[in-house]
Amino acid sequence: MIDESDLIRPHWPCSPRVRALATTRRGGGSAAPYGTLNLADHVGDDPARVRENRARLRRFLPAEPVWLRQVHQLTVVDADYAVGAPEGDAAVARRAGTVCAVLTADCLPLLLCDQDGTVVAAAHAGWRGLAAGVIEQTLAAMNVPSASVRAWLGPAIGPAAFVVGEDVRRQFIGQDSAAAQAFAPHDGKWLADLYALARLRLARQGVTAVFGGGDCTFGNPERFYSYRRDGVTGRMASLIWLA
Repeated sequence: MIDESDLIRPHWPCSPRVRALATTRRGGGSAAPYGTLNLADHVGDDPARVRENRARLRRFLPAEPVWLRQVHQLTVVDADYAVGAPEGDAAVARRAGTVCAVLTADCLPLLLCDQDGTVVAAAHAGWRGLAAGVIEQTLAAMNVPSASVRAWLGPAIGPAAFVVGEDVRRQFIGQDSAAAQAFAPHDGKWLADLYALARLRLARQGVTAVFGGGDCTFGNPERFYSYRRDGVTGRMASLIWLA
């Protein structure tokens, strides 16, 4: 069973209405290579194990999460009115008890809320999503003043492990020259800092209250899944809702 120590609780100054958590790979019933708390039903794991893992998580939540079919695009789902598993890479909710969720295993999970606790959102922000503008689209869907937004950066591949090509670096710098600070040379390629890139994007939109961003999925195989490290692997969830 999932223990409280198997979960990550964001530490950020939000309204008491805002509730959030992120899972690790611990506390589930999946076998290797998905051991143990795989929450994704699209990675080859036994569907019965995935259902059991989701049921174990459910006791920490007010309702079943709105599980997205993530496609590295910019669709922001209104989770309050979602049916089934809608296609999208972000979700927003204003109703109490609607749980927004994203699944990751190296990509950056981003949780957002406003200071007054009227709206929450979750976004799946890999490098493609960041470059395409998933943060900007999610903030637009929240439709609150940027200065009131609080952001939390969940576990993702860290800046010492995320190797990318010149094409990725060029794409970001072409959009914002300040993005150069998020890349370091590495054996003819580049190490990219997803956390720094996300903070730059948030700051450009006027969001400066940003928290989290310290857990590297690649470097901690006992605690986190990592697609870059393992190839075939499970997925963790980052979830947010209003009480």
